[in-house]
Amino acid sequence: MKKLIVVTLACAMWTVAQGAQADSSMSCKTVNKDQIAALFDRWNKSLATHDAAKVTANYAPDAVLLPTVSNKPRTDPAAIKDYFVHFLESNPKGTIDSRTIHIGCNTAYDVGTYTFTLSGKAPGTTETVKARYSYVYELRNGQWLIVHHHSSAMPEAEK
Repeated sequence: MKKLIVVTLACAMWTVAQGAQADSSMSCKTVNKDQIAALFDRWNKSLATHDAAKVTANYAPDAVLLPTVSNKPRTDPAAIKDYFVHFLESNPKGTIDSRTIHIGCNTAYDVGTYTFTLSGKAPGTTETVKARYSYVYELRNGQWLIVHHHSSAMPEAEK
């Protein structure tokens, strides 16, 4: 199953990169890894607003979100917003644990692991969730937007 996920993600990223390179009249914007890493910070800060519309604004209109705590793929802005309306109730705060960033022509991906701190079930408590993530970004109309976001809880208990 793990291999299938890795192969599927690699195919999706290759497809995005090929589409971006297909238009020979397109100019590639210069961007560095720190700028791409800052896109997660932008997304994470939007979570802190507790405003699902502000979080959803990070996503392209045709983005796909495969979220951590929902079995339903979110494939349009309304569905993505609906997910975050409920996710924000747990006051999420994310931190990156490890990452790999790759930059293409007006596309980039950031994949790795992160930890979320969430409000616990009992008042005044918190819980942490360790997860894997992938963000695929595209430069659209001068703005870097998420076109694909996958997040899944770690499948193995820490040793």
